[in-house]
Amino acid sequence: MEFIVYLAGEIHTNWREQIKDAALKRNLPFHFVGPMEDHSLSDNIGVQILGNQPGPIYKDDAASGINNLRTTVLMNKADIVIALFGEQYKQWNTAMDASTALTLNKPLILIRPEQLHHPLKELSNKANATVETVEQALNILEYVVK
Repeated sequence: MEFIVYLAGEIHTNWREQIKDAALKRNLPFHFVGPMEDHSLSDNIGVQILGNQPGPIYKDDAASGINNLRTTVLMNKADIVIALFGEQYKQWNTAMDASTALTLNKPLILIRPEQLHHPLKELSNKANATVETVEQALNILEYVVK
């Protein structure tokens, strides 16, 4: 049986590839999905589909509606959600995705460095597991299928 894992979190580093590559090397039965990683496409999808918008707020609103639909579809299909919080980027989308996972009763693994313990303590307390590294999250995935 193959499990679907939604990888929520920033799209600017290669943490998703680390998980995917390691899971493949360990021959783990996981299929990974997540937010649109093409930042330009994500920002411009509303204009591409709906046409030019009257201003930047409308452009963002059009794109966010389509991106939210995509996230909802993929997260509803997911068996497990992993949400990564890093220190370098704003984490609003990650927080929203983690909260959505909890609302949908999806098992949630939170990855956050120790330095973010305090600001994420409530969310961490709601997650099924909280770890500090991508490797630890992968070890949990491996344990799930043992």
